[in-house]
Parts: sequence; C-alpha cells; structure tokens
Amino acid sequence: MQRAEHGLRQVLLIDDNPLQLTVREAILRDAGFQVSVATTAESALATLRGLPDRVGVVVTDHIMPGCNGSELVREIRVLSDWLPVIVLSGLPEAEDEYQGLDVVFRSKPFPPSELIELIKSSLEHTERIQGAA
Repeated sequence: MQRAEHGLRQVLLIDDNPLQLTVREAILRDAGFQVSVATTAESALATLRGLPDRVGVVVTDHIMPGCNGSELVREIRVLSDWLPVIVLSGLPEAEDEYQGLDVVFRSKPFPPSELIELIKSSLEHTERIQGAA
C-alpha cells in the first residue's frame, strides 16, 4: 500500500447530497486525504466489505434515503467494532440515536478545519489499533 500524507488509510465519505459530497471531498483531498465516496448506505457498505483494510475512517451524513446514519452505523459495527465513524447532521437532536455506537457526532454547520482535525485524529487512532494487531 502507498503511504499518503495521513497514513495508509482512506476516508469513506457518505452523503446523498451531491453538492455537499463534492465540496467535502474537495476539501479533504486538498488537505491530503485519500477519499472514497458513496451516495447510499448500500454502496458504502459494499466499499467497506470490498476494502476492509483500506478504510480508516467513515464520515457520514445522518439523513439519507432508505437508511439513516444510525442504521448505517449499526451495519458498520457488524463489520467492524473499532472503525472510527464521524456523523454530520443538521439535526442536533439526532445525536441521541447514536448512543452506544461509539461515534463522533457533529452538528452542521462547522468549519472545514474541524472536520480535517477530527479525521486526522481518527486516522491516527486507526493506525494505533492496526499497529497493535
């Protein structure tokens, strides 16, 4: 595997809103991250199943058609109980849905620099876990 600026792992970015997905992807790539994108929970889960050792952090929107963020996180936890997940939502009250799922929840809007720092921290956590395995 090729080592990127922020380690071996990539960010899986999930959002059904094409504009928000494109903007966040550009911000993260400009910050030096490797990014995979998904517009549905199903495609995100397929990516995680297909590249389980490559994804180091998941960043997902809360509201998506067919499967909301907490349902997606429950599915992710079946695949991996250690993978860092960052949930973004315009609904602060949605945080309650993530109790016990070990996620970082952030209410939108917030500055891109905060997302970048959260991802860096999460990828460092992933590297420590994988290094200990």
